Amino acid sequence: MGYGHLDRPAQFLKGVGPKRADSLKKLAIGTARDLLYHTPRRYDDASTVHAIDDLQVGMDVTIRGRVRSSGVIPTRSGLRIFQAVLQDESGMITCSWPGQPWLDRKIREGDQILATGPVKFFHGRQLHPREFTLLARAGKPGHGEADEATGRVYTSYPGTDDIPQWVLRRIFDANLDWLLEHAEEEEYLPAGERERLGLPSLPEAFRRLHRPSHLAEAEEGRRRVAFDELFFLQLVQALARHRELEEEPGIAHTRTNELIRPLHEGLPFELTGAQARVLREIYTDMTAPRRMNRFLQGDVGAGKTLVALFAMLLAVEGGWQAALMAPTELLAEQHALKLRELTWALGLELVLLTGSVTGAAREEILTGLASGRIPLVVGTHALIQEGVVFHRPGLVVVDEQHRFGVRQRMALVDGSESGAAPDVLVMSATPIPRSLALTLYGDLELSVLDELPPGRTPVKTLLRSSSRRDEVYSGVRKELDKGRQAYVVYPLVEESETLELRAATQEHERLAEEVFPDRKVGLLHGQLPGGEKEEVMRAFRDGEVDVLVATTVIEVGIDVPNATVMVIEHAERFGLSQLHQLRGRVGRGGGTSWCVLVSDPGEMARERLKIFTRTNDGFEIARADLQIRGQGDLFGAQQHGRDPLLRFADLTTDEELLLAARRLARQIVEADPELARPAHQRIRDLLQHRHAERLKMWKVG
Repeated sequence: MGYGHLDRPAQFLKGVGPKRADSLKKLAIGTARDLLYHTPRRYDDASTVHAIDDLQVGMDVTIRGRVRSSGVIPTRSGLRIFQAVLQDESGMITCSWPGQPWLDRKIREGDQILATGPVKFFHGRQLHPREFTLLARAGKPGHGEADEATGRVYTSYPGTDDIPQWVLRRIFDANLDWLLEHAEEEEYLPAGERERLGLPSLPEAFRRLHRPSHLAEAEEGRRRVAFDELFFLQLVQALARHRELEEEPGIAHTRTNELIRPLHEGLPFELTGAQARVLREIYTDMTAPRRMNRFLQGDVGAGKTLVALFAMLLAVEGGWQAALMAPTELLAEQHALKLRELTWALGLELVLLTGSVTGAAREEILTGLASGRIPLVVGTHALIQEGVVFHRPGLVVVDEQHRFGVRQRMALVDGSESGAAPDVLVMSATPIPRSLALTLYGDLELSVLDELPPGRTPVKTLLRSSSRRDEVYSGVRKELDKGRQAYVVYPLVEESETLELRAATQEHERLAEEVFPDRKVGLLHGQLPGGEKEEVMRAFRDGEVDVLVATTVIEVGIDVPNATVMVIEHAERFGLSQLHQLRGRVGRGGGTSWCVLVSDPGEMARERLKIFTRTNDGFEIARADLQIRGQGDLFGAQQHGRDPLLRFADLTTDEELLLAARRLARQIVEADPELARPAHQRIRDLLQHRHAERLKMWKVG
């Protein structure tokens, strides 16, 4: 497949050259293809442009005009204001940028400007632009003039000081026809498939992105390029999933109901509809001959542990063993305690294996696992240490899976003497939007517990300013007087010179000595040695500590039903999903619990915190978090170099597009896992040529 055209170095494009090519590298543009994919960050529809003569004070408008004059005006207070007089066919108006004198170097007399902002009265009408676009330099032909003939949408590209808007526009004007001609090299979707999906061809998609005649066209172009991003991501994950399933034979578990029925009948409550639905999905997977790889996510208290136990019992009914691995000793202990309560009547032995289990007790457990005598085990990373061998491992459950590395998870899955790979169920109590789950965990099947058991009392959430902190502590004391316990959470371990935030270590001293001198106040943070962390959490769980001062280390892994108050200082410093995880530490017993956010937020942060106070639904909060924060920082290690996982797809709006990409990718891999058919030749070439890093990341190919 010939890639020569779009792989052409940027310096050989019209209007670029070696010097400008170096500057383009700052925009991640090194080839012709990079330029083609450098799409506008903003579009301005000319149909919304107002004539200057029609402007009235109080209007919020977009105008277009030539700069007649410009300069910096000092004020008595020392503020320097850059002003430029803009003129169109109808008249003139002054544009003012207070505190931005540096614009004097950017905007010159004769430049053509597109500016958007409110019209105010100050010595006459003035426009105060929120943003502006340099359409053309004085005396230079530019994008602005071309628009009158070819369309009414202005494009604004991400630029730099070295490569400003007008330069980028000239480069695009000189090269776009050539780029569109060779965009066909990237096309892999047959016309019939494009029609079924409602997507344009790639050349047409890029034409709509760079030269839209109206805004809807630009969105149509974006959707096509977004589909490509999602498709190749899902394709890599589908290949990973297929190869893992094919290379290792699975277990077709046999359901006898010998253990499942008595557990179900002995429960003092009914399973929720979501639990029943998820169990059907899991049982269908486990009784099939292919290996199960399923991701179970659910809100705090949705009943994931019970679902995991039913799955573990299905494995045990057929003579296999089941293991549950948790990230901390305390969480493993909690799981073991809960599961023993549920299974003691079934006559099953369930053991706990952590780093604290040593000597003869450890040897006895290892012997029991190796012989198959012990059917159920709960543990930490101690389950994957040398010497731990299972006789017939049939199911591995990994709780809070994001706390483990891939190798750690796979080490538990490997090591079977039966020759068959155990089924895998990974769980997380961190709700994330379905679209994000499908993107990050596309190689796994997804199950969602989106229903809480009846009777749970929602945690009451309040937002309080720092001036009311004494009132907040008074409320905490009332709960302590009832024999309850409380958390006080801080974003930092120690005070920072750069951030004026109350820090856990200093505030622990103040709370212990001044606020709650008659109470036992504990301190827990991530910098404590592991043994000390466990010791503090156990003391709090056992009621030996009344108030636990902590950082987000408590986000996962501590279940204290007697704790009824959670105070979160500087709440604006936390993401919504993180706040939700913290709030989940209270409300685990009967009665009313409280989460109090102490914050003096700005306008945007206040709106975000208000969203949090209005709902206890983790999935609704996760969706809001994704919309507010954007998806850029949600992929972390999934990024390589300067290439983010998704540049065009928006997971808040493109879920249908993602599902269509997932269906097509899986359909292709199931029919042709080697992508050897002539119809899939171009897909294979694109995958190897443009997605080699992603293939490496998923250990495929």
